[in-house]
Amino acid sequence: MATIRLTAAQAMVRWLSVQMTEEGDRFIEGVWAIFGHGNVAGLGEALHGIGNALPTWRGQNEQTMAHTAIAYSKAKKRRRAQAVSSSIGPGATNMVTAAALAHVNRLPVLFIPGDVFANRRPDPVLQQVEDFEDATVSANDCFRPVSRYFDRIVRPEQLLSALPRALRVMTDPATCGPATLAFCQDVQAEAYDYPEAFFEPRVWYIRRPEPDSRELARVVELIRAAKTPVIVCGGGVIYSEAEQTLADFAIRHGIPVVETQAGKSALAQSHPMNFGAAGVDGSAAANTLCGAADLVIGVGTRFQDFTTGSWTLFRTPGRRLISINVQPYDADKHGAIGLVSDAKTALEKLTVALGDYKATFDANLRSQWLRRVDVHCAAPPKASDDSLPTDAQVIGAVQRASTEKSIAMCAAGTMPGALKLLWQPSQGGYHMEYGFSCMGYELAGAMGVKLALPDREVICFVGDGSYMMMNSELATAVMRRIPFTVILTDNRGYGCINRLQIGCGGEEFNNMYKDCNVEEQPEIDYVAHAASMGVHAEKAKDLEDLEAKVVAARGRNRPTVIVVDTDPKPSPGEAGGGHWWDVVVPEVTGTEKLATARTGYVENQSRQSLVN
Repeated sequence: MATIRLTAAQAMVRWLSVQMTEEGDRFIEGVWAIFGHGNVAGLGEALHGIGNALPTWRGQNEQTMAHTAIAYSKAKKRRRAQAVSSSIGPGATNMVTAAALAHVNRLPVLFIPGDVFANRRPDPVLQQVEDFEDATVSANDCFRPVSRYFDRIVRPEQLLSALPRALRVMTDPATCGPATLAFCQDVQAEAYDYPEAFFEPRVWYIRRPEPDSRELARVVELIRAAKTPVIVCGGGVIYSEAEQTLADFAIRHGIPVVETQAGKSALAQSHPMNFGAAGVDGSAAANTLCGAADLVIGVGTRFQDFTTGSWTLFRTPGRRLISINVQPYDADKHGAIGLVSDAKTALEKLTVALGDYKATFDANLRSQWLRRVDVHCAAPPKASDDSLPTDAQVIGAVQRASTEKSIAMCAAGTMPGALKLLWQPSQGGYHMEYGFSCMGYELAGAMGVKLALPDREVICFVGDGSYMMMNSELATAVMRRIPFTVILTDNRGYGCINRLQIGCGGEEFNNMYKDCNVEEQPEIDYVAHAASMGVHAEKAKDLEDLEAKVVAARGRNRPTVIVVDTDPKPSPGEAGGGHWWDVVVPEVTGTEKLATARTGYVENQSRQSLVN
């Protein structure tokens, strides 16, 4: 057997460079890396040596590098991914939050944190976490609960099995998520005679699991018996590339479609069967349909609490739940009748089996709701006072300036709920990280989306709170000339959670700057801050100016940050929609306001359907 002598790090990058997609691209497009003593000499040397066969990019923060990689994979519909490497210690643990985000959202990313010395001779090395009772533990064990696959490379030959296992997990729709290969720093530099055959190119195929015939027959029977079914469209529809299949299925069988955060834009908002978002941040049209549904058909959804109104939304007595999902864990949630299958394949087979079945629904619900959205998002009359625009009005202004190529993206704060309810995207024109709702994802994520879809316009909505947490990848985007537009809404604090605090009967406390225990209220110049990193930054005078600035940003080769002062009080649900969300209210209350909130909480909790 022919062999080639390489260090373990050299073998890793050479193998990754020849793992291919069906379309002929590398599955791992490249590696984001911040070097330290745990990866610079071993993996760093190997990445330098392989050059553009597996390119390396430098970021500003390990967590945000990973957010970029995750957003890239999400925008690529999980067909391609990126790797992220750090040193040991804080560099590695910085990535744990991103690993959790990828795990919750079922998105592939390869984490390669440096690890301690396998030979233990220099222990304890700089940044080493020592467990007094278990010498095998390192800081990288934090990745175990947030990785779909975890391995610690303590011998160079372990790569022969660990690398294929990691890629198998990342490319399987049912197990898709983050893989972590904690790479002991001395092992990175150790040599081994690897079989030459190990480095032959390999194509990874994305499976399309077929449904079990018995499960399919049962689902067909349930749909045929339904009078008022509704489809809940999740992210699995997009990852399966089943958008058109779902559109055809809905029209043919007369079943209206409502959306989750991950499933939004599988159907364009202009599609006649798209009734908008469901649940806590849902439209009046969608929630009315869900409340009256005798059969709920989930397609590629996890049935997160925002989608289900904490399981109070689907309230028709005797209603049934169907869940079409590649992952049995998700297909069987809450007593659902599971159909374990690829979404596209399942919908195609159901279309044939249902024949001429057609349900009925009230199409007027959709038009009535969209009219309310238009009114709510319209530009207000010119005001003579200093009144600030609402988030809905900001969304309306950006919507008017957008095109069919525009993608709205976000992750946390007020804007996710407002955008889910109010943004009217073209197909594929929406990117939301709301499985983990991680503040700090937005700016790095926008860069990842633009890298994945360079022909699309990426518009990133971010609040001042999220911007303050993680903004440094703007500098990376400037260095690499990656253009996207940032709408930075400044409401001077955490406006979303402040409203939730009030809604739960609490007092305004520690969310808005004005309610914090500080000696001086901050006056942050976001334009100057963003400009210092090299972006084009400016402040919108009003909504008309905002529209003009969004249009002007399209001609630039670097990010644009547009700052808008907004009113933190109004709720996007005022546009016609919204639903209860289970956020606990204290049982022992000291104020009338809190007691009223507790009474309402108990009443809503009694409507929850925990077992279907």
